[in-house]
Amino acid sequence: MAAAPAASLGSYVISMAGSASDVLAVQLLLKESGLQRPMRVVPLFETLADLDNAGPVIETLLGLPGYRSRLHGPQEVMIGYSDSAKDAGTTAAAWAQYRAQEKLVEICHEQHVELLLFHGRGGTVGRGGGPAHAAILSQPPGSVAGRFRTTEQGEMIRFKFGLPDIAEQNLNLYLAAVLEATLLPPPPPQLAWRTMMDQLASDGVSAYRAVVREHPEFVEYFRQATPEQELGRLPLGSRPAKRREGGVESLRAIPWIFAWTQTRLMLPAWLGWEAALGKALERGEGEVLAQMREQWPFFRTRIDMLEMVLAKADTDIARLYDERLVPAELQHLGAHLRDLLSQACTVVLGLTGQTQLLAHSPETLEFISLRNTYLDPLHLLQAELLSRSRSREASLDSPLELALLVSVAGIAAGLRNTG
Repeated sequence: MAAAPAASLGSYVISMAGSASDVLAVQLLLKESGLQRPMRVVPLFETLADLDNAGPVIETLLGLPGYRSRLHGPQEVMIGYSDSAKDAGTTAAAWAQYRAQEKLVEICHEQHVELLLFHGRGGTVGRGGGPAHAAILSQPPGSVAGRFRTTEQGEMIRFKFGLPDIAEQNLNLYLAAVLEATLLPPPPPQLAWRTMMDQLASDGVSAYRAVVREHPEFVEYFRQATPEQELGRLPLGSRPAKRREGGVESLRAIPWIFAWTQTRLMLPAWLGWEAALGKALERGEGEVLAQMREQWPFFRTRIDMLEMVLAKADTDIARLYDERLVPAELQHLGAHLRDLLSQACTVVLGLTGQTQLLAHSPETLEFISLRNTYLDPLHLLQAELLSRSRSREASLDSPLELALLVSVAGIAAGLRNTG
């Protein structure tokens, strides 16, 4: 690293950062390696607990004279969307990400240090994906100060930047959103809205973890109902599907979400919202939710993305995978999850006042319907291929495995916002 040309290295990102010592340890490593030039060391806060602790960690670092003297340029912090959502569900994760950014903006302003937030977004809603323009405008006030850094997934680069005209259009969207968020930042949320989000996050994480972490049959059901086992051995992606052996917590966020997307249950993107919003409506707080959706870009974007995911989900396709792949003794869990999906659709319709998801956007509905014409046969083929693959040993270059790989790629391309 010390011998590498300066222009070849950007920042040193610390995955799963949780304390000031994580950053200081890397700085010591760089020093001992003989690196003479300054290099940005960027903590990546990923889990719910680490996001909640991001502000105190940066405050501790900026309070150290030795650290401040080595800080050349802005204090860069990376916000993790994938693992926080896998850890706690998108309801609690989205609110934790928002509050972490607010706190970081406040601390860096007090310390007279420029802040650069690096958003580790994916292609799916469960990993912070969605329209870039809306995502940027939904950030906390002051967090987009003339600059915005984000990841763009490999499979999305082809769609967004593969052709010159499309690339120019997408760069214009980024530029316009950054300028608008900088010059006309959204007002801070009202206290009543913050209280509501605290409650939604609490209800959402409880409902999410009750299924994903606490249900004794969930892990086995997940492995049987989705292509999770196959994704680990197919030549897909640039990293292993798992960090180590174990349950859902050992899976990387990409295969976790990718597997559910293939079956059209889309579980990581909506699980928790059905309980959180449902309880709020039962408490008679629908008017507050409607006000938040109308006046608060953060909440409006969350609901819009949720509605889009629910419109792409398909209980009939998910049931097909269950009937073809899941043992009879586990199929009750699939029925329960499909019921929760129906509840999520109902509460979103109740909140938006529509009779059909995306009724306000007939172009998007037509787009989804057109793609379903090609996706439905792919799902039928994939479920059959998975069943055959699991009933026999097949090499990776066998026609069966190659056909399965094509079905995975086809479904991902058809749904677009994957990865």
